[in-house]
Amino acid sequence: MPRPNKRSRTFRRVYVKTPSGENLIHYKRRKPKAAHCANCGEVLHGISRELPYKMKSMPKSQKRPERIFGGNLCSNCTKREIIERTRQ
Repeated sequence: MPRPNKRSRTFRRVYVKTPSGENLIHYKRRKPKAAHCANCGEVLHGISRELPYKMKSMPKSQKRPERIFGGNLCSNCTKREIIERTRQ
């Protein structure tokens, strides 16, 4: 029987076969949802779906795209926003 805090579905179950041939269950934290565009709601590409403690050790360039509005708006919405701001 697993420990009481491991019984909920907060943790995903990963079946691991050990060298002795025994199958064990490892409990891993689930990955967070993908980041979405603030304007249209589309899933943002170039942003990793990692837990905060793993994101902390990543380089900044792997956390979000290195362009204006990177990590907030998708590329299409960014293009529209830049065009709109230059027209004003």
